[in-house]
Amino acid sequence: MVITMGELKIGRLMLGICQTNCYFVYKEGTKDVIFFDPADKGDYIYETLKEKGLQVKGILLTHGHFDHIWGTNKLRELSGAPIYAYEEEKNLCEDAVTNVSDQVGRPYTVIPDRYLKDGEEITIADITCRLIATPGHTAGSCCYYFEEDGILIAGDTLFMESVGRTDLATGSMSALARSVKERLFVLPDETKVYPGHGDFTTIGHEKKYNPFVQ
Repeated sequence: MVITMGELKIGRLMLGICQTNCYFVYKEGTKDVIFFDPADKGDYIYETLKEKGLQVKGILLTHGHFDHIWGTNKLRELSGAPIYAYEEEKNLCEDAVTNVSDQVGRPYTVIPDRYLKDGEEITIADITCRLIATPGHTAGSCCYYFEEDGILIAGDTLFMESVGRTDLATGSMSALARSVKERLFVLPDETKVYPGHGDFTTIGHEKKYNPFVQ
């Protein structure tokens, strides 16, 4: 699926045992993409995009849980694209027990090429987004905000009328509620939210109908 939002296009692949939403963002008329959360099968991701004439230039992680990183190392190997994550997620990215991959029988770690800071802007393939730290689902969970196009890649912080689970390592429901209210609900109501699982939504809709953060 590919959705056009102004100048940007957003594609989605659903991969892995948790049916994770993996997004790729690119400008219309170009072939360079930013890929978010390669959930699994990095070789499949690479070949699928290659068939569409697209090339991965950067890999951004919203958090380090196994179902969002299992395809990272292979995709980096094949594409040559660097991996980025929020600096507070180093522990999950680099520890198979903490990121739950060990418990589900497929231990996996990833060492990003660069850890980003809260509020840091990053430009890849002539596309700029800003990291918004949203601790709660994990201590280092984050979202990526494309201000000009009104797009938020939300990972497992905010879902349609729900939020991410907080019962795994470093999770905190109180922190998650604060993150959504103080970091995301201040964005324009029309901001399109692309979550790590489930359907798309908007900030305005969640402010009205999300029972977890009222």
